[in-house]
Amino acid sequence: MSASRQSGTTDELGPEEPEPGSAELLAALLDGMDAALCAFDADGVVTHWNREAERILGWTAAEAVGRHGFTGWAVRPADAGDVEERLLSAMDAPGRQVHEFALVTKDGGRVLVRMQSASVRGGDGKSSGVYCAFSEVHAQIDLERSIALSEALFETASWGVVLVDADLRPAVVNEHAARAFGVGRSAVLGRPLADLLGQGVEELESALTHVLAEGTPPAPAEMWVTVRAPVGGEDDGDARRCWRSGFLRLASPLAEEPVPLGVGWLFLDITEAKQTEQLAAQLRFRSQQLHRAARATAECEDPTEAATVQLDFALAGFADHALVDLLAGENPVRLVRAAATPAGPPGPCRPVATAGIPVRYPEGHPAPQCVERVGSVRASAGVGVPAERAREWAAARQWPEDSVHALCVVLRSRGRTLGVVTFLRGTGRGVFDHSDAAYAESVAARVAVFLDLSQVLSS
Repeated sequence: MSASRQSGTTDELGPEEPEPGSAELLAALLDGMDAALCAFDADGVVTHWNREAERILGWTAAEAVGRHGFTGWAVRPADAGDVEERLLSAMDAPGRQVHEFALVTKDGGRVLVRMQSASVRGGDGKSSGVYCAFSEVHAQIDLERSIALSEALFETASWGVVLVDADLRPAVVNEHAARAFGVGRSAVLGRPLADLLGQGVEELESALTHVLAEGTPPAPAEMWVTVRAPVGGEDDGDARRCWRSGFLRLASPLAEEPVPLGVGWLFLDITEAKQTEQLAAQLRFRSQQLHRAARATAECEDPTEAATVQLDFALAGFADHALVDLLAGENPVRLVRAAATPAGPPGPCRPVATAGIPVRYPEGHPAPQCVERVGSVRASAGVGVPAERAREWAAARQWPEDSVHALCVVLRSRGRTLGVVTFLRGTGRGVFDHSDAAYAESVAARVAVFLDLSQVLSS
């Protein structure tokens, strides 16, 4: 037999011997709980009372432990029997029971609590008491409301909700946000935002980084982004969308110092409303430009000057360059340059002296096509094309090298085709659309009247 056995000592814990520090550990665990907790033995005597129970009711553990039930101190005499019966009934009932009743605080006040009670089973499976966890009803209701709000946001909210972690990757998304990204909810999780969004992702990531560092901004922000994935089941990837976005910095309530867990990002697609707003503003501006041009051209003695002044007003916010070609022959179509804006930086439209020499437009050029069709023709080098390729495209069409998008509009007056006016945009502008064509045709009609008058007066 070993020396330890001979001396009657052992380095192992016996079956009935508690582990050192277990009582201190249990006390620390109980006192560290967020919920109030108390326990009763089989006779209904209080055996445990933690600090949260002390905070809610005011009774210290020294004052509570050892008392028989709540009678005479923590409940009104009229309620004592009913409360004790409901608490001790948990010893014989399976699972947990939930009750709501009023308890009495040390200073004589009353507080409504919601209490969960369950039986404590011994090693033989028999009930040796009951433990109870309780909290103030209003606090429990606040918690339930918070949980219900969270679930509603991530299930049925009519706007997008995304929880972004500290690495700027989506951690949780709701159905609305997943539809906006054009992919399933699980497919979004953990992916870089650049995989989901194209243009505008840098601005969004900058906003998220700012919120993580500085906190919640005071107002929502409107951000234009392009969605890479198809939206709504259609192949409209890279569609430009405007999302009104709000941001909330999320911090752990369990940390002593605020530790950011990520950012709550809420957004609503307002693309249609913004486009309508922009279109209305654009129409107002263009209407004002036509009005200003009418007043300015009325003061011009030379009709050709009036035509160039009309184009100068039209170019503002619309295009970078304008070229006016007059018809010198119809079969084949021959066009002579009559006026133009500078080929370099934008400037005023001025008459051009070409001695009547036709412009060498290649076959299929939009300007002759415009005359032949007696209608507007649009052309574009494409969106996002390399600069060298765009310059080659413009040079081949006899246009300034910074031109990327073109709109040719026929000049007609008194039932005759006089020529064509070409509007050109650089890389900083979008392609011409139908509303642009309608505006350009209104301008061309006015320019054609002045050019027709100029020809009449010179003949």
